[in-house]
Amino acid sequence: MIGVFDSGHGGLTILDALHHRLPRQGFIYLGDHGNAPYGQRSPDEIYQLTQDGVASLFALGCTLVILACNTAAAVALRRLQQDWLPQHFPHHRCLGVLVPMVEEIAHNPWHAEATASDWARAPETLGVFATRATVASGAYRHEVEKRAPRVRIFQQACPDLAGRIEAGADEAELDAMVAQYVADLQAQLDGAPLDSVVLGCTHYPLIEPLFRAHLPENVRILSQPLRTAEALTAYLFRHPEMKRFGTLPAEIRAYTTGDPTLVGQLASRFFPRHLPWQSLPNHSSRIRHHA
Repeated sequence: MIGVFDSGHGGLTILDALHHRLPRQGFIYLGDHGNAPYGQRSPDEIYQLTQDGVASLFALGCTLVILACNTAAAVALRRLQQDWLPQHFPHHRCLGVLVPMVEEIAHNPWHAEATASDWARAPETLGVFATRATVASGAYRHEVEKRAPRVRIFQQACPDLAGRIEAGADEAELDAMVAQYVADLQAQLDGAPLDSVVLGCTHYPLIEPLFRAHLPENVRILSQPLRTAEALTAYLFRHPEMKRFGTLPAEIRAYTTGDPTLVGQLASRFFPRHLPWQSLPNHSSRIRHHA
């Protein structure tokens, strides 16, 4: 089984793309709804919550976990991979949604450094809409600039947007929020043309039409769920020991640190299949609830 971890519902947009691309692969989804949203939390809180969520998925039988939360991937993934996994889970792996997106933007693999041809590319302007914590981490700017120095990055924090999507806010409220964040990004550009944008939170693809309506028509919106699914497919091809393909339909189990009944009522907006939500079993639940 492959685990998919998110602070709440947003990672279901990633799960949907993964399931569509790998229909015979089993998945276990864990939403930390009891502590969502992560975007306003401190880096140490985000790291601890992410570590506990990944450990819970390992306890449920996953050997590979996808961090489907941009905030968790930007703030916690590298530390998990470098410090925690080698010491405690040397045969397990944890990947994130940020790496495939950076590779898509840079047109370079993750481990590649910028070359003379990258410096010769025509300049591009990229906008990143994300949570406050993802923007503050500087992960997108730092990683893209190493691989694609001709890409100019403008980041726009969207406080409360993921939380309001998670809570099922109506379209008029969300539209007003998106209109403001798009206007704030365009003010940063100071008249410069915008080529493409990243919806750098897995909640945001759910309201992509609202972003599309307020962005200039020629601006490309990069699809994080699609790119993550492509990257996982390639990873499993390189690491067949991580595959657990079975017969159709593949099993998908969903767990939450929140109220399973309430989560189930809201989750249908994020995932087209019915998912019976469960509370984490006592033996695997290590997630702490932070005030």
